[in-house]
Amino acid sequence: MASSIAPEPASGRSRHRHRLRFALVALASVAVAAALALSPRIHSAEAQVQASSEWDGADCNVTVPGSWASSSLLPDPFTKINGSRITTQDEWECRRSEIKELAERTVYGDKPGAPTSVSGTVTSSRITVNVSANGRSTSFSATVQLPSGSGPFPAVIVYGGFGADTSTILGTGTAVINYDPGAVGAEGTGRGNKQGAFYTLYGATSTTGILMAQAWGVSRIIDVIEQSGGSVLNNSTGVTGCSRYGKGAFVAGAFDQRVDLTMPIESGTGGAPALRSIAQESGSQPLSSAYGEQPWLGDAFSAYTSNPAGLPVDTHEMVGMVAPRGLFIMENPHVEWLGARSGAVAALGGAEVYKALGAAGNISYHSNVSDGTHCATRSEWRTPLQQSINTFLKGSGNPPAVISMHPNKSANLSQWRNWTTPVLGAGEPEETTTPPEETTDPEETTSPPPGGSGCTARVEAVSTWNGGWQGNVHVTAGSAAISGWRLTWTWSGSQRITSSWNAAVTSSGASVTADDVGWNGAVASGETRSAWGFVASGSSTAPTVTCTVT
Repeated sequence: MASSIAPEPASGRSRHRHRLRFALVALASVAVAAALALSPRIHSAEAQVQASSEWDGADCNVTVPGSWASSSLLPDPFTKINGSRITTQDEWECRRSEIKELAERTVYGDKPGAPTSVSGTVTSSRITVNVSANGRSTSFSATVQLPSGSGPFPAVIVYGGFGADTSTILGTGTAVINYDPGAVGAEGTGRGNKQGAFYTLYGATSTTGILMAQAWGVSRIIDVIEQSGGSVLNNSTGVTGCSRYGKGAFVAGAFDQRVDLTMPIESGTGGAPALRSIAQESGSQPLSSAYGEQPWLGDAFSAYTSNPAGLPVDTHEMVGMVAPRGLFIMENPHVEWLGARSGAVAALGGAEVYKALGAAGNISYHSNVSDGTHCATRSEWRTPLQQSINTFLKGSGNPPAVISMHPNKSANLSQWRNWTTPVLGAGEPEETTTPPEETTDPEETTSPPPGGSGCTARVEAVSTWNGGWQGNVHVTAGSAAISGWRLTWTWSGSQRITSSWNAAVTSSGASVTADDVGWNGAVASGETRSAWGFVASGSSTAPTVTCTVT
């Protein structure tokens, strides 16, 4: 079954974007507290964008088709509209532009290009923005809080002044820009009479939803900061917000590549959580509810509220659009309406783009919190927040590089995809044959394990909490490649597996047996793979594992 949309004229379908070559910046000694989609160590240089334009990918001629295949699985972020798979980082630039066009067409509505004129001022207390386009003019403003010390300072744009840990942000020596998104895209309006600065320029009947309109406002604030000469604020900018403002922060970071750090908080449906997963996650806000509550999403999304499988994109690809820039997704697993499990699905899927770009440590996801109050300031997020700001806005230290899911809201990416993750290089491609949880660990020995042919395995604790922990299981082939494995071990104490992914696991008391699930059974000679993972109760331990070739 295909979803069908009338194609727009060729002049609208073909978008030419200015290409920005991103630089690879080595971040030495990055300690990755990894989980699920992230391997236990960062295997290559982290990538950080030195952005000079709102959107890169410019020699990219993107043609949006009139229809596309329907699928209940997450779309492959590495397969182009024409059906071929990308193999290099240069190709990713244009593939990212394809994802952007599809997301605008079906989910958010169009984000117009640079306006005719943008001007304004930056002071120690206020930013003013004046914009002209389509023969019309509008303006809006934001307030500024500066930290102690001397500037110019990096800044985090805080949507609505709500839900963000502003004291921690200021404590890192980073300014806070309090942005009123309603001044640019107002809530409480009908779809045929949208209000705010964006719609003053582009019309009250614009089909663009207010999340994209508000993201456009973030881009105009960045324009003014760049024009200001850097006496108060420098050009390192982050964006954050909670709840509906978390939705906005997510969209703003995905659609402007000058945003160095994106930090959505408890964003719920319309934000980071995967749309296909939301439709199946009990208690989460239905797609139709999010579409109808406010004109957050573009008008075209009405065709998909009961048919997310018909979408040509999903939010894991919007996560990938942020890559390789900094991203820290914070979620609340205690409020069902927020769909934290679906957020984990999107984070794990998007993390594959980060890994393919050699930037696995630049994405973090954290829902393993104890306080269930919506938009509370949480102690569990404070340190990774500081690390993220220091790394991506101030250029010091290492990112948190952690995916920490609450055991009640963990996700299994293998249930949501049938695609593999390529190694995107500058030369000849070398594509992996395994999904994201399988990554080669170069610090593991590549010589055969004792006994020659056969296999060995080990359990690594990658995350712990009070009463539980998360483990990754690594399988190493001997002198010959293997096509399947069975692992067995006996717990030394009261540990028990409560959930697992990418293995067929059976337990009887303290005894555990795990078999590969087909696609992850193959391991090359002498190679080590992070093959599967689990969440367990009790204290973390490293049992002695017996590996048998099947």
